[in-house]
Amino acid sequence: MTTVEKAQDLDAAATAPPPQHKHRKPLSQRLMSVWAILVYLFLFAPIIVILIYSFNNGRLLVAFQEFGFDGYLALFQKPVLSDAVMVSLRVSFFAAILATLLGTLGGIALARKPGKWTYWFVGILLLVSVTPEIVDAISLLPWFVFLGQDLGLSIFNDGIVRLVIGSSLFSLAVVTYIVRARLVGLPANLEEASADLYAPPARTFVKVTLPLAMPAVLAGLLLSFTFSLDNTIVAAFVQVSGATPWPVYVLSALRSGLRPEIAAVSTVMLVLTLLSLAVIAIVLRRAGDSATEIARTMAGG
Repeated sequence: MTTVEKAQDLDAAATAPPPQHKHRKPLSQRLMSVWAILVYLFLFAPIIVILIYSFNNGRLLVAFQEFGFDGYLALFQKPVLSDAVMVSLRVSFFAAILATLLGTLGGIALARKPGKWTYWFVGILLLVSVTPEIVDAISLLPWFVFLGQDLGLSIFNDGIVRLVIGSSLFSLAVVTYIVRARLVGLPANLEEASADLYAPPARTFVKVTLPLAMPAVLAGLLLSFTFSLDNTIVAAFVQVSGATPWPVYVLSALRSGLRPEIAAVSTVMLVLTLLSLAVIAIVLRRAGDSATEIARTMAGG
């Protein structure tokens, strides 16, 4: 081998990348991963059990006898069961609309018109968010009775109206946080440009501000719908005869023993919730948000 060839070999050896060694994770890190998997399995095991037992054709939920779809068919065969589900769906729909309308206006005001009033308003929203549901339920019941019977406002004697108002309180705060978080991260130069072009405030709101906030508005709408589906404590206090929602029906069924149709309808509710969350993620993703931004928007951060 000539001197030139030896020099070329030395240069190639010097410029070659160092050999990469596969580093094994420390034992503590691997144990933490295993522990995390076990914790998640423990948390989601009840949901898996309900999914399995929803296909039970037995008389009681806890005694699995044979595989079948009688629990799902009962939703169409038992009027009491279907009425409870329809009441919950109607209440969730109207509560989501009400919370989204008011929460959107509140979120836009917090993001675009800040001032001393925002501290009081955020404090009220925080109070609504952290107040236990049992306190809300106990306070709403005499309030509805006062409005409906003492003041003669018959609309507050209607079970659907009571449930919609009670279910929309927490959702209103959530929508406000989500819309505010969406707009705070966006500059207001487009709205300022619209005003500079002599567009009326209403047109600026419809053509510029609302489209900017629309992904958060849709996310808040779907989240409000899912929150209202399982509003059990408030619904148990404010509901009236003839407007029994699904959570209250489940509570009353505990006295005679849970039947497989309870698990079947609960599975349907779970699927609706997961579909809503998936739609929220898709809407925010199509709006250009990253995974971190989607999580922050949904959390109202």
